[in-house]
Amino acid sequence: MSTSPVVQSDPPQIVACTISRDVQNFDLLIEDMEAALGDAWGDLSFEDAIAFLSQPEARGLQFVTLAMDAEDEDNLSTISEVIASAKAASVKVILIAEDVSPTALHQLLREGGDEFVPYPLPENELARAIERVLTKQETPAPQSGEKGFQVSGDRSGVIIPIHGLAGGTGATMLAVNLAWELSNIDKKDPPKVCLLDLDFQFGSASTYLDLPRRETVLELLTDTATMDAETFMQATLTYGDKLHVLTAPMDMIPLDMITPDDITRVIQMAASNFDYVIIDMPSTMVEWSQTVLELAHVYFAMIELDMRSAQNTLRLKRALQSEDLPFEKIRFLLNRAPGFADMNGKSRVKRLSDNLGISIEVQLPDGGKPVMQAADHGAPMAETVPKNALRKEIMKLAKSIHDVNQADTAEANA
Repeated sequence: MSTSPVVQSDPPQIVACTISRDVQNFDLLIEDMEAALGDAWGDLSFEDAIAFLSQPEARGLQFVTLAMDAEDEDNLSTISEVIASAKAASVKVILIAEDVSPTALHQLLREGGDEFVPYPLPENELARAIERVLTKQETPAPQSGEKGFQVSGDRSGVIIPIHGLAGGTGATMLAVNLAWELSNIDKKDPPKVCLLDLDFQFGSASTYLDLPRRETVLELLTDTATMDAETFMQATLTYGDKLHVLTAPMDMIPLDMITPDDITRVIQMAASNFDYVIIDMPSTMVEWSQTVLELAHVYFAMIELDMRSAQNTLRLKRALQSEDLPFEKIRFLLNRAPGFADMNGKSRVKRLSDNLGISIEVQLPDGGKPVMQAADHGAPMAETVPKNALRKEIMKLAKSIHDVNQADTAEANA
């Protein structure tokens, strides 16, 4: 009787690991890891992960998925140590979080987390996150003088937030087009303009300018303590070789995930390198809204001639005055204002102003469908509908802002 040798296949190389208190608490993660990697992954506890990641064998890993829930928030120091160990071994970290506070998540992203995916996992989201971390490449920082721009850090830019007090009032439209008009206001000596999209959930400045959203934006926002001029510029994109844009992050994030200190650093960094900083604000008031208001030189509030805008203006006025915040910085702009011959409409505007106790300083005409078509085409109105009445008023507003700033600068230097 002869014996046939048993053919033994080599076990698959482990290229990833899940790290958690108990992976059985994340059954969907197990399914998605098996779908993405088959058997080429392992499972570790937090304590075992720290020991393993310090071994030479750990450098064979491509990434780890670090899964946590609310119970793990009491153990953030250990989890931070796991992330530090992974980064030391050049291993990417994908955070899987269920019911974790924005503060804790923010801390872990700042400690070195490369991606965040909520649990329960959206369909195919883990596979997309794996693809992003494995294909992510560092974008070279712009060099001083690239395309005429110099990162000097010696400017003192005018900070102009734009806040829509009701849905659809045109705040993003104004932010994008005002920023572009300021970029072109002086052909001989054009000012340097930066547009910050701080609506981290539904910001669409990138859509208005046909710019891609980038992972580096979230990395910048969650690690502002180490930010310098080069990393800030690396996170921005340029439209038309003139306007620099910090888009909203690629994925929706909680508005309170970013702290007032983070917002202060980002705005001050922009102001130190640009002549004008236009900020597209979220309609929601959050913890750092006060920060932006206090940093602003002038704060534009977009309203329309309707009850929504009137009620929200009154709420905003009461809130700011009750907290002794600088309400006087706010300048009200009326979008879709009545035409020159609409005497009834003009009477309504006056009643709105008187009843709310505010001054409506700028009235923007209704630009009609061409305005939305320009946005859908991903270009400013100056390039698509230059003769549009709304575009002409925004150009006048930009000139007024620039003239005032030039006069103030000349007086300060006198």
